[in-house]
Amino acid sequence: MNIKLAYGRNGLALEVPDERVKVVEPLHVPGLRDERQAVSKALENPIESRPLRELARANDLICITFSDITRATPNDRLIPWLLDHLSHVPRENIVLVNQLGTHRPNTKAELEQLLGSDVVKNYRVLNHEPENLAELVQVGTTRDGSPALLNRHVVEANLRIVTGFIEPHFFAGFSGGPKGIMPGTAGLQTVLSNHRAANIGDPNATFGITEGNPLWEELREIALRVGKSFLLNVALNNKREITGVFAGDLIRAHKEGCEFVRHSAMQRVPAPFDIVVTTNSGYPLDLNLYQAVKGLSAGARILKPGGTLILASECLEGVPAGTPLDRLLRANPDPARLLQKLTANHHTEPEQWQAQILAQVQLKHEVLIHSSIPSETLAEFNLASCPDISAEVQKRLQALGTNARVGVLPYGPVTIPYVGT
Repeated sequence: MNIKLAYGRNGLALEVPDERVKVVEPLHVPGLRDERQAVSKALENPIESRPLRELARANDLICITFSDITRATPNDRLIPWLLDHLSHVPRENIVLVNQLGTHRPNTKAELEQLLGSDVVKNYRVLNHEPENLAELVQVGTTRDGSPALLNRHVVEANLRIVTGFIEPHFFAGFSGGPKGIMPGTAGLQTVLSNHRAANIGDPNATFGITEGNPLWEELREIALRVGKSFLLNVALNNKREITGVFAGDLIRAHKEGCEFVRHSAMQRVPAPFDIVVTTNSGYPLDLNLYQAVKGLSAGARILKPGGTLILASECLEGVPAGTPLDRLLRANPDPARLLQKLTANHHTEPEQWQAQILAQVQLKHEVLIHSSIPSETLAEFNLASCPDISAEVQKRLQALGTNARVGVLPYGPVTIPYVGT
């Protein structure tokens, strides 16, 4: 069987024996016939909210938050449509803030790619600055007593409009919703507190769970402290077509969107596999190893203990080099010692949550990576390179015997695979 894996912009071919493979992917949902009309209708008939035009007064200061280059949100369609809907508001009263969280700033060229050059030219578009205290406002504290800091434009706006898309998230349950404020526009101290080892290690901090997930529940608490926010989230299919639009109250609209996505994303398999091949959903989600941990986490859900987990993630940006994750993995290549260090340390380091989840996967499974990252670099992180996935799978199937089976997640973490009867 020839399977096309989501890898970079062009995909990657995988050849696996038909009788020994199970392809696990989301239920296909067709794109909406008229996306713009669907967005307009949702803004005019929102969930548990007045229509957006009624909420947005001409003299209001309006802050629109949007997701960054590592997300598949169709900002280039959503944001211009949204701004047209707000044409009665003077442009100087609108600021757009990039939901970077702790990610790197996006360049002007990337912002133009995300939003369109006309938007960047005619509106105030800002990268969130998580370490610039002058651009942050405290809104209480986190559950461990750390300052809860949010972008001042978000806090001081008369109206907040949070945009994004909803997909399964490996420790926050689902993306979108309150994540567009916290951690999307939160201070570094606040993100570190929320992403501390105890929260990441909680069994409810996983795909598909929000209620009862201590990490997500704290995101919600902090996001709501700035007052009411209007949500515009979408669901997407594998072609990046909009399949659903969820607008209105930040929490209620997000909840409806999550249930819509859950229906297509949750996919059952009868038993765990000996080998799992997964991806990180292709470009732009597979830009670096930091993001690619999500795909590994998804694949590990349906893999036998001690099984082989193969990730296809292009990682054009590498780890990236010199980032906190890069330094943390180089200093702690042994996953058992790394986990011990993180769980014993009351001080949270930037990006340690990705290292923690990666280490948890490595302790249970053998991990191979097919990417643009040099094999020598991967070896420094106790990871092995896999130049030819098809050949590697075939070799291992022969060694394991006729009963061995392979599971393939062509779209990686947009699927929530689970073992059940």
